[in-house]
Amino acid sequence: MSAIYLLHKPYRMLSQFTDRCSEGEAPRATLADVIDVPGVYAAGRLDYDSEGLLLLTDDGSLIHRISDPRHKQPKTYRVQVEGEPDEAALAALRKGVALKDGRTRPAKVRRLADAGLPPRRPPLDPKRHPLTTWLELTISEGRNRQVRRMTAHVGHPTLRLVRVAIGPWRLDGLMPGQWRKETLHAPRSTTRRPTRHKGRGEQR
Repeated sequence: MSAIYLLHKPYRMLSQFTDRCSEGEAPRATLADVIDVPGVYAAGRLDYDSEGLLLLTDDGSLIHRISDPRHKQPKTYRVQVEGEPDEAALAALRKGVALKDGRTRPAKVRRLADAGLPPRRPPLDPKRHPLTTWLELTISEGRNRQVRRMTAHVGHPTLRLVRVAIGPWRLDGLMPGQWRKETLHAPRSTTRRPTRHKGRGEQR
């Protein structure tokens, strides 16, 4: 039996509990600002300027199963991009694009009329970005800043990126900075659902 913590990482927060900032630099926000469970570590990461689902646990084997690329846990993102991608751009993402570190695997891509997400703080400047589009992308690999590089490759840079799912785990209404605990009673290869517990900071 293992415990896993689902956290909605806010914008401009490190995916770690300490900030090794240089002398004279202001420390950045860390996971310690929003979750106080001892002995847990993040399974994978999100960039400082990305938001959304981050999984934490004290189970080393579970961290390996989640974060090791060989297990190909699908990850789903809601992405606000510059401009309005046409069908050719979406088709390229679905087929896979050639990045400097090789061609990406095919992605699942769809347009979204509404992202269904809380507003970012600070928000995008509508004067600088008058036309944007929300997409949902699901990928099965985890290269560095991969989604951002994919959308830029097809001519539509990412302005906001929020991860909403990792494998079977989803944000499910968690607001930025909120988290919940789930207890796993069997390996994730089974279909048994975990038991959920309300954690400090969870939306009531």
